[in-house]
Amino acid sequence: MQPFRPEVATRLAELAPRLLEQLDAMTDRMVDVLVRTEPAYRELVEESEQDLRDSTRSNLEGGLRSLMAAAAGSGTPHLASARAVGARRAAQGLPLEAVLRAYRLGGQVTWETLLAVSRDGTAHHDTLLLEVAGSVWRTNDAECAALAEGYRLEQRRLEGVDERTRQQALDGLLDGRGSDPAFVRAAAEILGVPLDGRLMAVVALPGPDGVPALRSPGDALLKRGVRSTWGVRGDAQVGLVGLGATRPGDLLALLRGTAHGPVGVSDVVDGAPAVGTAYRLAETAVRTLPAGVSCVVSIDDRLPEALLRNSPEISSRLVGQSLGGLLELPEDERAVLLDTLAAFLATDGSPTRAADALYCHRNTVMHRLRRIESVTGRKVTDPRSRLLWQLALLGAEHAQPARRSA
Repeated sequence: MQPFRPEVATRLAELAPRLLEQLDAMTDRMVDVLVRTEPAYRELVEESEQDLRDSTRSNLEGGLRSLMAAAAGSGTPHLASARAVGARRAAQGLPLEAVLRAYRLGGQVTWETLLAVSRDGTAHHDTLLLEVAGSVWRTNDAECAALAEGYRLEQRRLEGVDERTRQQALDGLLDGRGSDPAFVRAAAEILGVPLDGRLMAVVALPGPDGVPALRSPGDALLKRGVRSTWGVRGDAQVGLVGLGATRPGDLLALLRGTAHGPVGVSDVVDGAPAVGTAYRLAETAVRTLPAGVSCVVSIDDRLPEALLRNSPEISSRLVGQSLGGLLELPEDERAVLLDTLAAFLATDGSPTRAADALYCHRNTVMHRLRRIESVTGRKVTDPRSRLLWQLALLGAEHAQPARRSA
């Protein structure tokens, strides 16, 4: 922006606080107009209204602060932000014409709000601000040009990367090449995901019907402002998610809204060198889920199961030593006693609540617990025995809701 005359700059500085106070109202107005007049934005807001509001508010605030900085003689258009918006909207599939109209609407809303707050309760516009009009629209034109540049660059990148190249880049990260700076730079360009920040890995297995657990997960996440890249390994879908400002819990919630099968998610890792670790954690989490289960779990949800799965010899010995003769009983009796033990442990050692969970009488539970003590040689009142039983049930894949019994 060109510097303003001192008296114009002073007036802008006076109006700055009042103008920034109008940010939420400006955002509401823009979102309302976009939803009413632009079908592409109407679809976007149906997916995530908060994402559109946050993006719109951020862009408006950037424009206002550029204007205020110009009043101080140091203003420059926030072109990098405009390029980033263009790239993001291209990846989301919004038409360039609609995105440009939205940016020009932002310039209009900014100018009209500036005029409104300058009236100071009178019916007269501040004539000093007439000199600002040209600067506002020149800045808006520059930002629109930057937006279009970012949009077209992202569009060319998306069109130029085939799936085989994308899979090879993702495989390289999963296999531990994240410590090679040259490879990471190339992978970030190919995959379209920033690899120098907070990342999480996702592994999804087919559902009971053989259909992939996640359908178009990249598109679903991008509509909510989350960048990710997806590929396959064996029977699994594998994703790498750039969190940005997204909280891990929010990512889990987004995945749970679309999952149709078992999905495992890693902990948050920092940067490309840790992607291989994140992948192994996510795969371990999903492989601990019982067959036929459709849910999304993080590795932190499945730590005991993960330990047992990764130590099969220890797991086998734990099951044998803790459950002992229970596993050698006839199938019907074995199933009833294991279900009773699972219900007893799940209710913090309460026979009454275990009976409620099993739909039977408390005395029936007490009788079964005495039978369990007799067969295993362990006491239900011993804390260590309870711990070993709980782990053994996980290892024996009996950690599921108890079946009804008479």
